Amino acid sequence: MSKNKELISKIGLRLDGRRANELRRIRCKLGVFTEPDGSAYIEQGLTKVLAAVYGPHEVRGGRSKAQHNSAIINCQFSMAVFSTTERKKRPRGDRKSTELSMHLQQALEAAIKSELYPFCQIDVYVEVLHADGGIYPACVNAATLALIDAGIPLKEYVCACTASLANNDIPMLDISHQEEVLGGPTLTVAALPMSGKIVLMEMSQRFHLDHLDKVLEKALQGCKDIKEILDNAVRLHVTDIGSSTGWANTKH
Repeated sequence: MSKNKELISKIGLRLDGRRANELRRIRCKLGVFTEPDGSAYIEQGLTKVLAAVYGPHEVRGGRSKAQHNSAIINCQFSMAVFSTTERKKRPRGDRKSTELSMHLQQALEAAIKSELYPFCQIDVYVEVLHADGGIYPACVNAATLALIDAGIPLKEYVCACTASLANNDIPMLDISHQEEVLGGPTLTVAALPMSGKIVLMEMSQRFHLDHLDKVLEKALQGCKDIKEILDNAVRLHVTDIGSSTGWANTKH
């Protein structure tokens, strides 16, 4: 018996009560800090992430280290020491953090119009406050909102989502930590949803070719759904700027 046999019940509900194609509840807000040029906070289920953007500004280390035709995108991922049940001895700078920083940079470089800022640098910092699955997608989505808050021109939203299989053949969306532990392989996708361009795709384990297409399709649909949620948050922020509100609270 596969270990992910019972991830969806006979009445079609997952362990947390969602159906296979449902995202976790997403709450997000732009402009949560005054010091950075842009900032955002996002909750995807119980995963909570802060993002801050500084720039564009002069390249650290002098003009000799700058790029003459585009901005340098510098990304740093870190996790708070209290973000998981296992306390991290090094909240940043370990191998996983370095890898996620690189993957975040890859996603953001695909969306930012960096050619508008030659000889400049844009710094993006993300901090995971609580981890409950889908850490990388939450970081990408929070960083996108922070870039928009900073006024950095984007080609389009870059969004990320996870997908997996339940009961051996049912694709499901937005995988929680419990589902990651009990289920099978997880596919993580970062994409530009409007153009359909995939900028990053990573599997925790290999998928059988018979299943990969439908799991990928599910993840891409999740990116599109998240894009609509983020766009609503941006519109709400613009409408409510200067007020004490500005939360986007969405159950998809």
